Amino acid sequence: MALPKEPRQKMINIMYLVLTALLALNVSSEILTAFKTVDSSLQKSSNVVNLSTSQYMASLQEKRKEPESKELADTWFPKAETAQKLTTGIYNYIQTIKDTILAAADFNPAKNGNSNFKEDNLEVSTRLMVEGNLGQELYKKLADYKTQLLAIDPAIAKEFGNDLPVDLTIPKVQNKENKTWEAAYFQMTPTVASLTMLSKFQNDVKTSENRVVEFCHNQVGAVKLRFDTYIPLVQSSATYLMDGQEMEISAGLGAFNSEKKPSITINGSSAPIGTDGLARQKFIANGVGTKTVTVTINYTDQDGKAQTKTVPITYVVGSPTGASVSADAVKVLYIGLQNPLSISGGNVGDEKVHPSIDNGTLSKGDAPGKYIVEPSKAGTANITLNIDGQQKPQVFPFRVKTVPNPVAKVGISGGGRIKVNDFKAQSGVSAILENFIFEGVRFNVISYTIVLNGAGFPNLQFRQVASDSFDSVRDLIEKSKGGTTITIDEIKASGPGGTRTLAPIVFNLY
Repeated sequence: MALPKEPRQKMINIMYLVLTALLALNVSSEILTAFKTVDSSLQKSSNVVNLSTSQYMASLQEKRKEPESKELADTWFPKAETAQKLTTGIYNYIQTIKDTILAAADFNPAKNGNSNFKEDNLEVSTRLMVEGNLGQELYKKLADYKTQLLAIDPAIAKEFGNDLPVDLTIPKVQNKENKTWEAAYFQMTPTVASLTMLSKFQNDVKTSENRVVEFCHNQVGAVKLRFDTYIPLVQSSATYLMDGQEMEISAGLGAFNSEKKPSITINGSSAPIGTDGLARQKFIANGVGTKTVTVTINYTDQDGKAQTKTVPITYVVGSPTGASVSADAVKVLYIGLQNPLSISGGNVGDEKVHPSIDNGTLSKGDAPGKYIVEPSKAGTANITLNIDGQQKPQVFPFRVKTVPNPVAKVGISGGGRIKVNDFKAQSGVSAILENFIFEGVRFNVISYTIVLNGAGFPNLQFRQVASDSFDSVRDLIEKSKGGTTITIDEIKASGPGGTRTLAPIVFNLY
């Protein structure tokens, strides 16, 4: 296009050309939103991995106090600490790069009064990471981190030599001019995309730390006494009591070893374990009717794996009048469920018993003395019995709760270290209600987001799925290998009371 001689028109044409160039460089809001979604998932994943690492470290500290594991724990705990120190250093360094990029993209909450910045700017990352020395320096520090992590112990090097999420290979790029590592990741990349990529590297080092710390923990946890079976030993002093009488629960574990005590809770409260390996707890029986006490035993098996067994104990509390109201399924009433009740007038027939409830609805069941209760709000529900021939009504209070959140799982695993082929063999994501006494209650996963990074995925991949199945992401899963980290986040599950958002789960493939 020839430029006109008239100055004003020439200026208008030049401005038009500049605007056209800017529009060509414009990045769509959908892409920016996608990067922000991935960045949020990565940060959530890092938080989950942090929690796992802290639990391993706390367990190692405890093992240093136990006679049978002290020597090994004293050897491996410092190695795990070294992995943490190395990771903290590189993680904080990457954070300083993110802060530098944000500042260059006009992120200044103190000045602007908000957290806005130039998300679609293509110049900042190029100038700082490619034309400057930050990209080369980041590559060197990541390479040094990987080398130092593997050098902590020969066993760690052997286990993770080719299986750490920190992948420094140059990813495939469309622009053949981007021949260096830093150019492949940061050349002409929007600010928000560069921040997401840096979050990916932070997640990679946190995941690497978690795997090494878990390995150190397992070197101690693998030394256990061997048993063939584990059987909960639970008994009560009585199964029928009158209101106000005392009841005692005894609980223990078959094949118990005096140097490795299990952890036992009775009705949600920790119970001390005696020298004979049994936990005992006394309490007063309150309220007539059928009651249930839940005993949960946590222990570590001979392979160093944490195990849990739960045993419900049912007993009956009698009443001088003989009238009673008992929950057939659980000791409390749950919102969103049809709670079956057994109601008895004692020495009078069912036709003379007139029950009512002050929280929700109560309807007659399909047999004498059987009722269905559907409470409307959490708290307490009082069921009142008016019995023909008795002047004073009897009131039976019940606790009302919401159904607890299920736990997201893939197969039987709720996250952590898993073999590549074991993960690939799974069909999707499920929502499991653990240790919930009320039988037949189900939650169904209706959507989730899957994020894959680490080995095999130098460029982070993620997809949103509107079902519980892996069918639509099978192509990504099949590309995974040892060293891949898979995060399943934004998990939605439908069930009693509506839709719930479940905690994310992270899998480290080996």
